[in-house]
Amino acid sequence: MKKIQTDLEGVILIEPTVWKDDRGYFFESYQQARYSELGIECSFVQDNEAFSTANVIRGLHYQLPPFHQAKLVRVITGKVIDAVVDIRPNSPTYGKHQTFVLSAENKHQLFVPAGFAHGYLTISETAVFAYKCDQYYAADHEGGIRLDDPTLNIQWPKPFRDLIVSEKDLAMPTFSEHMKWPSE
Repeated sequence: MKKIQTDLEGVILIEPTVWKDDRGYFFESYQQARYSELGIECSFVQDNEAFSTANVIRGLHYQLPPFHQAKLVRVITGKVIDAVVDIRPNSPTYGKHQTFVLSAENKHQLFVPAGFAHGYLTISETAVFAYKCDQYYAADHEGGIRLDDPTLNIQWPKPFRDLIVSEKDLAMPTFSEHMKWPSE
């Protein structure tokens, strides 16, 4: 397993070791001791899975303390562009974002610490997106930022008007208007 540094403090891209032969492949998608060695010290309590068709975009979601979530995300089938935004006001990377290609083919995983908004766009015909969370979903502490926020200016590979977005995500506030992460 290989840890790949990102531009965002605390976000880790993971390239698992995949064993392939004529039968197919095998890899450990999670093993607590190994992930702890990478600096991921979470006790995951919930696994989620989402199926999306081409051009579906979801996010940018987060939960506020005390129900803030760290996530370990991956793609089981298909391919997505995954985006994370640092919303921690005291962070040196506050307001910065980075995108990653996650796919069934590359099997990369992304650790998204608490304090980041997260979203993704399906760029294959379909995709199954799976993620572990270290906190349960808490609707009263849910927040979000518009996926097409002009301040963040995330460069999605297709025009935003051509993407399939939920009404809930379209109603999200901009980066300057979103529910602020508490200062530490």
